[in-house]
Amino acid sequence: MDKMRMESVDMTAQNVEKIGALFPNCITETVGEDGKPKKAVNFELLRQMLSDEVVDGDEAYEFTWVGKKAAIVEANKPIRKTLRPCVEDSKDWDTTENLYIEGDNLEVLKLLQESYLGKVKMIYIDPPYNTGNDFVYPDKFVMGNDEYNDGAGYFDDDGNINYNRENNSGAARYHSDWCSMIYSRLLLARNLLSQDGAMFISIDDNECTNLTKICDEVFGAENRIALICHKSRASISNDKIISPNHNTILFYANNIVELENKRKMIGLDPVLDGFDNDDDDGRGAYRLVPVDGPGGAKKGNPHYEFLGVEGYWRFSKETMQVKYEEGLVVKRGNSLYQKYYRSTAAQTRKTATTWWDDAGLMSTATTRLKQLMGEATFDTPKPIELIDRMLRMITFDDKDAIILDFFAGSSTTAHALMQYNAETNGHRKFVMIQLKEPCADKSEAKQNGWNDICDIGKERIRRAGDKIKAEHPEAATLDIGFRVLKLDDTNMKDVYYSADEYEQKNLDSYLSNIKEDRTDLDLLFGCLLEWGIPLSLPYSSESIEGCIVHNYNDGDLIACYDENIPDSVIKAIAKKKPLRAVFRDSSFASSPSKINVGEIFKMMAPDTRVKVI
Repeated sequence: MDKMRMESVDMTAQNVEKIGALFPNCITETVGEDGKPKKAVNFELLRQMLSDEVVDGDEAYEFTWVGKKAAIVEANKPIRKTLRPCVEDSKDWDTTENLYIEGDNLEVLKLLQESYLGKVKMIYIDPPYNTGNDFVYPDKFVMGNDEYNDGAGYFDDDGNINYNRENNSGAARYHSDWCSMIYSRLLLARNLLSQDGAMFISIDDNECTNLTKICDEVFGAENRIALICHKSRASISNDKIISPNHNTILFYANNIVELENKRKMIGLDPVLDGFDNDDDDGRGAYRLVPVDGPGGAKKGNPHYEFLGVEGYWRFSKETMQVKYEEGLVVKRGNSLYQKYYRSTAAQTRKTATTWWDDAGLMSTATTRLKQLMGEATFDTPKPIELIDRMLRMITFDDKDAIILDFFAGSSTTAHALMQYNAETNGHRKFVMIQLKEPCADKSEAKQNGWNDICDIGKERIRRAGDKIKAEHPEAATLDIGFRVLKLDDTNMKDVYYSADEYEQKNLDSYLSNIKEDRTDLDLLFGCLLEWGIPLSLPYSSESIEGCIVHNYNDGDLIACYDENIPDSVIKAIAKKKPLRAVFRDSSFASSPSKINVGEIFKMMAPDTRVKVI
């Protein structure tokens, strides 16, 4: 319930609104003396609008908004966070190479910078469209002071994100907040793309123009491949001047030269169905394709007699005769058909265009998801066909590619990737990132028992994977699992970062600098992030003399976090000659014990990098 204003009308604000109605291009966003954002008039531009001559003043080609510099600072700022494994929520934990990460994607992208730098082949995102009701990424760095946080309604009384906050077009930072949100994330995401990688972003008209300018800046305008028009709905909205039936997909390369080198191969896989004929002559399945030229066999067109059929054919008479004698052309009534073999089609690619009217509809995607889940769960899932087309364009030559979606939603990207892998015997891996956004109280999903978007996305992957595997028994090695990781505060106590702030008398309570609720797996994955090791590699553990030893990717990293580790266990680990070894600082009773560990590795595994936490 809104509070009464209890003050007179702000005439200045009203006048700004009146000027905006006449000259919308002269309204900008700025920060007032109280630190709060407000609408303002660009007086220099207004003077130009009211003048028939060029007004003096500096000009520059630039795109900026309130909070842009802060967004850049935030993208580069380190954080004390970690990703905690959740084995019980995962599927095929030990062997899967897929990831599902719960948490704010800005912070998660920061944590992935070293482990996935330059390793991601394709990124697809479907960010919030800033329609006024679904803007749920209120980054604190763009908010300003606490008073603005409270007044803008980004957070509720308990300090939690207010997911029901409206971001209507009258808000002072309607566009600025959204631009800052997407800008910082794209700066981080581009770092993860491989040189021949590409990014697709779905967006509607509300922020398409701003997003294009932001992407031109982040990726470079020269790396813009296309703005694709995706027909996403077939029904007509009669309450609009013109019915909005499409979304725009921004398509950018990380390096245009790399994609240009294989331009002829970037297209669509051919349709390989309909090849129902087979003469058992060793040529395989085929379908019949008319070879009539323009006008066919109609009288009056240029024609000649051939096999008793009059017509104007696309091949010469001599060529047609040869094809007929070879059994490649057959006569059906008064028409001729050429045999088009499936093997030939498989080697042919259709050039992609910017008009995608056959890449699935939202209504169909919603129906299919409801059938898979058994009930309504998600209002606006993207069609599998849409993501499938992108995968076939970018990863056709890389069956081990990594695909990232950091606005995962209902996990359409993961579903499409598993389907594509099953059809191509591929081993492509997905990384899904999704904020643990609660389902709206009045939504069908909430009424059907679903608490948040993450629960829906993970369950969809489970069900889709099982269904795909059942439909493709030949895909014996298909990976339909995923490791669940959850964003959380650092594993380390504050004393780990600022020991000088703690008095000697208080240090007894910090005999261990690791938080009490953290497990060995928590510590292991924290080490993986720091060392820049991918989070999806094989994992195993074993007990050596009662100590639990964790082995990541067959010796990429071996860790033991037990207390008082005996020398015999240290030697057993060193004998494996891992690339890296990690122990707790508190695992050793004294400094001489710790020094002894270093000496053991120097003798038995001199190339191993040894660290303690």
